[in-house]
Amino acid sequence: MNHVASHDIVKRLAVYLNYLKTRPENGPANITPEKLGEAVGVASSQITADLIPVGTECHPKIGYITEYLIADIEHALGYDNVDRAILVGAGHLGKAVLSYKGFNHYGLHIVAAFDTNPNLIGTEVNGIPVYGMEQMTQICEDFGVHIGIITAPADFAQGIADQMIACNIRGIWNFAPTYLKVPENILVENENIADSLVVLSRRLADVIVEEIAQ
Repeated sequence: MNHVASHDIVKRLAVYLNYLKTRPENGPANITPEKLGEAVGVASSQITADLIPVGTECHPKIGYITEYLIADIEHALGYDNVDRAILVGAGHLGKAVLSYKGFNHYGLHIVAAFDTNPNLIGTEVNGIPVYGMEQMTQICEDFGVHIGIITAPADFAQGIADQMIACNIRGIWNFAPTYLKVPENILVENENIADSLVVLSRRLADVIVEEIAQ
């Protein structure tokens, strides 16, 4: 399979995969680019272009065989190669992330959580142990961890990121409402809830203005 390089393509492939995996099991065994596009709000021509590197054959009239398409997208996204991760910040948000049972389906396995709160250290969340911060280096070495998740307050996020990088973490999923300063070879994906709300509000305002103008 060709390398799927574009960040935008990767995000769209994840959307396609999520839709395909949530379809009823007794649904059609195939799906056309047009049907998939209608379901996820993407032009069929864009879907066809996105799926070319994935390698799934698109048959005339019937489109893609769903079972094969799911497997090929999972392979393209690396979901068949489970990545081990750690999480720092086992408070309310951290516990919510740790309790999500769907990560394994997307190639992510959280092996440990870390916190500075003595009341949390030594406990488990969804079967995942919570350790003190001083144990991060050893855990990362033992499990070969390369992904870190930050669900701690913004004031602590940069220090946590620095410690993760020192533990050979190469990718950081940041839920803290702040932007991290990291070396160029470190990948960061920011999940800023406030930013998402602003974008949603702006888009909603535009829709309302268009409706009034009609």
